[in-house]
Amino acid sequence: MPSAPPPRAVFAMDPVHLPLLFPAPLLARLRQAVDIDPAVVVRDFTDPGVTEVLSRAEVLITGWGCPRLGEDVLTAAPRLRAVLHAAGSVRSLVGEALWKHGVAVSSAVTGNAVPVAEYTLAMILLAGKDVFAHRERFRATHARPAAAQTAATGNLGRRVGVVGASRVGRRLLELLRPHDFEILLHDPYVDAAGASALGARWLPLEALLAGSDIVTLHAPDIPGTRHLLNRERLALIRDGGVLVNTSRGALVDHAALTDELVAGRLGAILDVTEPEPLPADSPLYTLPNVFLTPHIAGSLGNELERLGHIVCEELDRLAAGLPLAHQVHHADLTRVA
Repeated sequence: MPSAPPPRAVFAMDPVHLPLLFPAPLLARLRQAVDIDPAVVVRDFTDPGVTEVLSRAEVLITGWGCPRLGEDVLTAAPRLRAVLHAAGSVRSLVGEALWKHGVAVSSAVTGNAVPVAEYTLAMILLAGKDVFAHRERFRATHARPAAAQTAATGNLGRRVGVVGASRVGRRLLELLRPHDFEILLHDPYVDAAGASALGARWLPLEALLAGSDIVTLHAPDIPGTRHLLNRERLALIRDGGVLVNTSRGALVDHAALTDELVAGRLGAILDVTEPEPLPADSPLYTLPNVFLTPHIAGSLGNELERLGHIVCEELDRLAAGLPLAHQVHHADLTRVA
């Protein structure tokens, strides 16, 4: 008995990402699982030039630059049954129409969590070593630091407060475990036993902020977390404490944070800000106690291939009639990114 033909799929993203997400060997693997033309990458679901290919599509493989998936997608692709997102959050990508029509949605957010956690670990280690302050002094003096300048330096026993047991947060907790940190965790959906299983000690948010040397944010950007760190909570972080944010800028009241940083009371390592990028005249660009990067903690360069692998694995499951391993459910969006 002949086997069923592979499902028809279409790419929908900014074409610049395609060769990094699916380099030649991975693209060949993908084409064994689905009928797809890599020369067709949709940027507009109403484009007459893609009408025919969309009319036959059962799977959309999306990525950064994909237009929002609303009712127009279902009109253009009436056979659509799955969206496999080769990137992170689908919150702003998938409209209500797809959820209502039962289209399965999968995200490679777990793969994207890996480099974010790695970046965060690196920054925590550097912050504990006071690398950024030593760099500034060395630039100015060209001399080794005096003993008094290193007395508070080092990572032995340093308290790291992790806010959010998200995918990134959990991956970071794994990476922190081999080091000699005391790890604190706050997440409203994790209790003390759950935190202990993750290698951390659970604390209320205010106690975590007051008890940490370094605070790192890994909560989702949802209405309930906007300005989670407001002026009052930022004031709880000890003098000389460091805030690391690789999540979303909206989690922090940036006016309040700027005041703390200009005063020199806190340090910060910020891969995300609000707004993003900051205005050209923001003092955060030049403050010696601030390390800014342009939203690079997530997958870049060859790290994008990890996301492509996840999509290929999901396609294998789809073809075998198995549940998707990284499926996103509409109800989850109230508490995850």
